[in-house]
Amino acid sequence: MQKELITDAILVSEYIKGNEGALEILIKRHKQKIYSFIYSKVYDRDVAEDIFQDAFIKVIRTLKRGNYNEEGKFLPWVMRISHNLVIDYFRKNNRMPKFDNAGEFSIFSVLSDSSLNAEKALIKEQVEFDVRRLVDELPDDQKEVLLMRIYKDMSFKEISERTGVSINTALGRMRYALINLRKIIDKHNIVLTN
Repeated sequence: MQKELITDAILVSEYIKGNEGALEILIKRHKQKIYSFIYSKVYDRDVAEDIFQDAFIKVIRTLKRGNYNEEGKFLPWVMRISHNLVIDYFRKNNRMPKFDNAGEFSIFSVLSDSSLNAEKALIKEQVEFDVRRLVDELPDDQKEVLLMRIYKDMSFKEISERTGVSINTALGRMRYALINLRKIIDKHNIVLTN
């Protein structure tokens, strides 16, 4: 069987069973994407390399403890770990991430108290990340409507056309999605502050 044909999920389960080579394949397969993502935030090769190494140390520990349950979504899982490590790095060093486009941090570069504002922006990013994680817990039909409405700014008429359900059904799904989000937030005692 060729390496390219082996899914991430199979490689993960092989590694958990003790096949060290499986992790090597996973790292080689995703290194470029993960490293590029980290580098695009920190713009420092040494720091990016350190964070990349830390991400995989975390991956290994989680896999060895048997705490991995991402249902075959290995790359998004590692990207989330990397993202959190980047945020930790900026928090620890009280530095502001570099964004070369007119991204969400650009306004802070012209303000006097940039470190405080960078921290606020990172907290906002973390809250948004937490909310996206909560949204992932919703049933697919509710998640789909919520994402279309909030993240894609689609009208209920457009959602109805895209999903092939009536506008009332789309509205109902949105209502249930919000009710369920509140339940999930309460269940986990999550505080979403910005």
